[in-house]
Amino acid sequence: MDIKARAQVELLVRSFYTKVRAHPELSHVFDEVAEIDWQTHLPRMDDFWCSVLLHQKGFKGNPLQKHVALSFQTQLSAQLFGSWLKLFRETVDELFEGPGAEAAKARAAAISETMQRHIHAAHQPHSREALLNIQE
Repeated sequence: MDIKARAQVELLVRSFYTKVRAHPELSHVFDEVAEIDWQTHLPRMDDFWCSVLLHQKGFKGNPLQKHVALSFQTQLSAQLFGSWLKLFRETVDELFEGPGAEAAKARAAAISETMQRHIHAAHQPHSREALLNIQE
């Protein structure tokens, strides 16, 4: 089965975040630092990944801004992003195969790299304020 519809995206999101919440380092960031309300976060992630993978409209927000701000509350290291990406890829591979699945893994890797690059830049003295003011 490939990722072609919202139902598959929702399956991916639920399965992936179940793993995230069981991962010691990732769960700490999501549950203890960001204090994620999972009841509202999961539908937002459905919308986000539907926009990324299926080009559906409906997601509103600025994940980059949220992650940059979070990086000033706790360290979001390359190792942490690596764990996130590994779990995402594993989840995709367990559930799906095909071009949509490959695209999902590629997009997740690109998102991870972009987040890390902006977080690193935000912690440089000259760019912190500019990046924290990224408009939604």
